[in-house]
Amino acid sequence: MKKALKIIGISLGALIAILIILALYVNFNTPTYEIKKVAVNIPSPDSSTLAHGKRLTALMCAGCHLNNGTLEGKKMMEIPAMFGDIYAQNISSHPTKGIGRYTDEELVYFLRTGVKRNGEYSFIMSGHPLMSDRDLNAIIAFLRSDDPMMTASEKTQYPTKPSFFVKLLSNFVFKPHPFPEKEIITPPKSNQLAYGKYLADDLLGCFGCHSADFTKVDPMVPENTPGFYAGGSTILDPNDQSPVLSSNLTPHETGLKGWTLEQFSDAVKFGKRPDGNFMTAAMPPRPQLTDEELAAIWSYLQTIPAIDNEVVQARAQ
Repeated sequence: MKKALKIIGISLGALIAILIILALYVNFNTPTYEIKKVAVNIPSPDSSTLAHGKRLTALMCAGCHLNNGTLEGKKMMEIPAMFGDIYAQNISSHPTKGIGRYTDEELVYFLRTGVKRNGEYSFIMSGHPLMSDRDLNAIIAFLRSDDPMMTASEKTQYPTKPSFFVKLLSNFVFKPHPFPEKEIITPPKSNQLAYGKYLADDLLGCFGCHSADFTKVDPMVPENTPGFYAGGSTILDPNDQSPVLSSNLTPHETGLKGWTLEQFSDAVKFGKRPDGNFMTAAMPPRPQLTDEELAAIWSYLQTIPAIDNEVVQARAQ
């Protein structure tokens, strides 16, 4: 009996030691990845390209990075505490503290794969592997412009402080996206469903919030994401840090069934719900989207599998 207890004690001690070593490894190890050389050819932008890039930047970047009129970054108050203290970094035109420290090649590689110029993977800004080359080039052209939004700021943001949970995922789950092997073309607007899918999934990544779990999204094959567009992920209202659950956007009775395109457009563009209430700041309005784009997104959402998931809010969202 004593021998058995001794063996059990030794085994438990060994297990605890292994867990402590593993915890220390996770806490102090930051994975780094090779930055591959990629061929980049950003065409000289015309006024149309810059306008397109500005609109996309306002849609996709400003919500996190815009502060004091420029893209100097800020703390992301809408990220739940389980992910740590998250700071959107300075991407103004400042040559050393902003986007100016990145070459075009480094910037393209980061925006595609999520790998920063120092080889570290950004779990929050994890890349846009399926964005079209046209849209990516327009964003980069705008980021190099002299638009007031790009005014150089000397603000040095605090480095993001990921939680142990995120460090664990970063070591064993999160991986950089593969860099595209060929050009990615924006679907033609005449193909409304393909265009809507591109806008919702590949460009805006709406499913990232409107699915079951932030940590299980599949950017390469969005429809493989658990609870695809059925909502339920917790986001914080950046105004008061109260929890808000993302809405079900599938064509189910607990989702968008019964809504009209006009109601959907009002909700997305202006934050106005069909009942007259306004959504919280956790879902900021997107007035930059055109009626044509919203119609395409709406048509696409009608085709995804309906999922029964009644999202109950403490208040209107």
